[in-house]
Amino acid sequence: MIRDWSNFIGGRTALVTGSGDGVGRAISMHMARAGAEVWINDIDAARADKVVAEIISESGIAHSVVADVCNPESVHAMYDSTGPVDILVNNAGSGVRSWVDGSNRLVTFAESSPTEWEPLMRVNLTGVLHVTHTYLPGMLAKEWGRILSIVSDAGRRGERRQVVYGAAKAAAMGFSRGLAAEVGRRGVTVNCISLGAMQHGSLADAVADDPDLEGKLAAAYPIGRLGRVDDPAPLAVLLCSDAADWITGQVYPVDGGYAPAL
Repeated sequence: MIRDWSNFIGGRTALVTGSGDGVGRAISMHMARAGAEVWINDIDAARADKVVAEIISESGIAHSVVADVCNPESVHAMYDSTGPVDILVNNAGSGVRSWVDGSNRLVTFAESSPTEWEPLMRVNLTGVLHVTHTYLPGMLAKEWGRILSIVSDAGRRGERRQVVYGAAKAAAMGFSRGLAAEVGRRGVTVNCISLGAMQHGSLADAVADDPDLEGKLAAAYPIGRLGRVDDPAPLAVLLCSDAADWITGQVYPVDGGYAPAL
């Protein structure tokens, strides 16, 4: 852990989408501690405001902005509120379970319905495109910018019963690599962090109900545990700093060794 990074990205402004909770919240907190002024985006104003209050309580600078990343008009309205930013973290996304009303369907592709595909593609890929397309011109104008997208090992390695979700995340990785090749000479870097299973939300609830569950699920992880929401945050700060000036077009796994990069 970086023990003192109180000004590591000082003077920078950052937007973290879907940061009212979970990994996005953790990244936002770490960026504020590293000196950035952070915009907390969420579709739920109360959640965004709560994170802002946490950052301010630590003497950081933060603001909330409500927007649906899947809606271009909403994204443009968000830009009107934030103005250009130096750092964009495309964190907003969802796995299969969050999109199925009450039934918790986690099924094979053959068993899935086309009506279940589109929401997954929309938030995990199209949302990344909308937000990046809106904020990229400001970075190009300043010839400095950092774009970081949070993806998944379901797209890097492939996972049964997460085929469409994995396809969306894999597409976000491909988009990031291509964009990195386009904008690198303009001072903008584009990278991804790929996550394994994170002990958060419904999974955290399940682990709390069954103390043996984490051990069973983590059997394939060399580190021997599931991910915590703070695990990717230090790397996110590093990749969005001047120290990462020569790092672009990369996908970095933060997954306890589940699927090595090489």
